Amino acid sequence: MGRAGLFDEDDRVELIGGEIVTMTPIGRRHVACVNRLVALFHKHFLGRFIVSSQNPLRLSEKSEPQPDLAVLAFRPDFYASRAATAEDALLVVEVGESSAALDRNVKAGLYARHGVPEYWIVDLTEGLVESHADPSPRGYRRVRRYGPEESVEWNGEKFPVDEMLA
Repeated sequence: MGRAGLFDEDDRVELIGGEIVTMTPIGRRHVACVNRLVALFHKHFLGRFIVSSQNPLRLSEKSEPQPDLAVLAFRPDFYASRAATAEDALLVVEVGESSAALDRNVKAGLYARHGVPEYWIVDLTEGLVESHADPSPRGYRRVRRYGPEESVEWNGEKFPVDEMLA
């Protein structure tokens, strides 16, 4: 559709379940949080994984969301020869300000059904991080919410919620 000229390259849309979904505008707080997360994840994982920010993640023919952050298996070509898929995604992170309901009610199920091992929602409105783990066709079996004084652990590294939300 993009190649056919139906969408401009700057249009904020995602393919979710075969439908084109308009993404909410990104505010400054959202931008700052994504930038902060990219810096944190690069600090911990540079050279071991690829930290991909706001790029498509091909889950199926009908779903290609653009998560705020995805930690992908390392590939020397940095995914130049093919798109990143659910099998490549080790952790997906969405930053929710006005989109937290969509992130929680639609995207969590989507990522779980496609086997993404772990999914976080950094909820700027509620001031917490919600971790979803143990995917199944019906959704994630473990969901835990972390408040400002806590840290979320992934791959042996701790990520203080305060630092993610600052």
